[in-house]
Amino acid sequence: MKQGLPTVLYGGDYNPDQWPETDWDDDIKVFKQADINSATINVFSWALLEPREGEYDFEKQDHIVAKLSQADFKIVMATSTAAMPAWMFKKYPDVARVDYQGRRHVFGQRHNFCPSSPNYRRLAGRLVDQLARRYAGNSHIVAWHVNNEYGGNCYCENCRRAFQEWLKQRYQTLDNLNQAWDNNVWSHTIYDWDEIQVPNELGDAWGAEGTHTIVAGLSVDYLRFQSDAMLSLYNLEKQTIEKYDKQTPILTNFHGTPNKWIDYHAWAKDQDIIAYDSYPAYDDPAYVAAFRYDLMRGLKHQPFMLMESTPSQVNWQPYSPLKRPNQMRATELQAVAHGADTVQYFQLKQAVGGSEKFHGAVISHSQRTDTRAFQEVARLGHDLKKTGADFKDAATPAKAAIVFDWSNFWAFEYVAGITQDLQYVPLILDYYRQFYQHQIPVDVIGVDDDFSQYDLIVAPVLYMVKKGLGEKISDYVQNGGHLLTTYASGMVDESDNVYLGGYPGPLSRVLGIWVEETDATVPGQTVKVAFDQSAQQYEGRLLCDQIHLTGSKTRALAHYASEFYAGTPAVVENIFGKGLAWYVGTRLDDQGLGKVIERVIDQTGLAGLTSQTTDLEITRRVKNGQELYFVLNLRNESRLLPTDLQQAGFVDILTGAAPKAKLEPWDVEILKRGMDQ
Repeated sequence: MKQGLPTVLYGGDYNPDQWPETDWDDDIKVFKQADINSATINVFSWALLEPREGEYDFEKQDHIVAKLSQADFKIVMATSTAAMPAWMFKKYPDVARVDYQGRRHVFGQRHNFCPSSPNYRRLAGRLVDQLARRYAGNSHIVAWHVNNEYGGNCYCENCRRAFQEWLKQRYQTLDNLNQAWDNNVWSHTIYDWDEIQVPNELGDAWGAEGTHTIVAGLSVDYLRFQSDAMLSLYNLEKQTIEKYDKQTPILTNFHGTPNKWIDYHAWAKDQDIIAYDSYPAYDDPAYVAAFRYDLMRGLKHQPFMLMESTPSQVNWQPYSPLKRPNQMRATELQAVAHGADTVQYFQLKQAVGGSEKFHGAVISHSQRTDTRAFQEVARLGHDLKKTGADFKDAATPAKAAIVFDWSNFWAFEYVAGITQDLQYVPLILDYYRQFYQHQIPVDVIGVDDDFSQYDLIVAPVLYMVKKGLGEKISDYVQNGGHLLTTYASGMVDESDNVYLGGYPGPLSRVLGIWVEETDATVPGQTVKVAFDQSAQQYEGRLLCDQIHLTGSKTRALAHYASEFYAGTPAVVENIFGKGLAWYVGTRLDDQGLGKVIERVIDQTGLAGLTSQTTDLEITRRVKNGQELYFVLNLRNESRLLPTDLQQAGFVDILTGAAPKAKLEPWDVEILKRGMDQ
């Protein structure tokens, strides 16, 4: 079993190879002032380490490692394979991707390697072998960081041939493949494996990548293949490192909102620790970042690393307003509240050139330490040093879970017809937001996770139900579980072929319904929804299912109150075995969905972390019986602390004092109670 992180890491990406060696001691002194204790190095250094094929130069890297080790820094050693040197493109053009439009890339940018290129795989493996052999014995290396932010697809000839081999393994015969893709449609029957083409703009896909396709089964399988191909690259590097170092954790950094192109559930088992790069947009509501953190924690059901964030601005948003006073500290501690055991930045020192020269850093272009941004970085460093032992390795318990599934992500956004506005993540966030507002902790899980540990499973737009999942859900509810799902669920199998017999297919029995038709609202249009015994009406939009009740214990909680289907069920509850299941037939507005969630909370007995209504964020981590309540004011205005959190016995471990009754803008309290109050 591999060792864990030795302490809470506070640091981030450091590129001393971009600076004179005479600067390094001064940089380290600045980092020490902020209690920064770690550095991620060597992320994009391939051209420095291997200036020509087979000629390796580790002199500068040796000096960097020695300098950081002497200063007792924890080192996250990256493998440099995310950005290829120019000589490689010149000598081996196949290392470059072919894009969705069918164009072969040339040298430039980064993340432009083909996962099926034998030359890239060979050269990357050789570089990693050199690195691992050279540095594996250094006790200051606490993690190996493979590549960087995997993502994107390739449509080259090497990928086409590799895809054909992948399909042979998946389907065994062409009859199975043709049936899975329903290839009798539009004369698409395949008679030889080498007839299979990649689904790009020149073939069976069109429009923006990942949104339009003629053969959905083909396109979804290609995304599965590309995710697997990238994973095989990751494992090539991981296995190379493990030849020399079997103890130190190995990982890569996940990113995105989340990243559509990589199935993180499939990748999670090969990550010794989940690592995540967090860059919320300036106008993202606070619950959006919270959702992403809960997703990262749920991938392995354990604490994760916040691998990248920014102490100030980013360089790639259309607008990059400054973080307000204390905002940086509060938002970094939000990650800790949701399960992060590290806080790491991109970057520790701001570059003088390149596309990221205006991306914020601990050491900015002014190179001063009397700036507001640096003082906030230092304050957070002091906080983490003081409190890290209290929260490191602490669990984040939850009795409710929201399902997020990459195959659904892909297939749902390929749907042709009904409406063009089908976006998976925002519809998941509708439901996450409700539990966030009620201060009810949730895990974000995959379809293969164990449902029995939860009192409630929320599975919005579970469009694709693979073989066995319908039975798994039915057994869960039959045995006393609670299920909440929605419109556009139970419609297709894992090959994106429709379940015949009426929607929601394998979920019909547990929900006690069948859906006859689905209306699509046009922009600006809504449909009225009324709950029983309530005069108030709410709005539904996007899709409106015409629902028929089929179960003897099924009843409507709400009906449509406009359109020709007025009076028909819009929200349904069904008693199934020892459990309950709910179906929401339209995209309700926030207040209307709130009515549904209040009913679900009442029936499941779920409780929030406070009994009072508040727009503070309250999250709990538990370690050795000791509870830590993270109370975050993620707003630029003051908020009162709920009175039930002001009770005797709570201590703010940041200050050592009783909790304050009022939290100032971007203020944070970490309240402790338990065996060691």
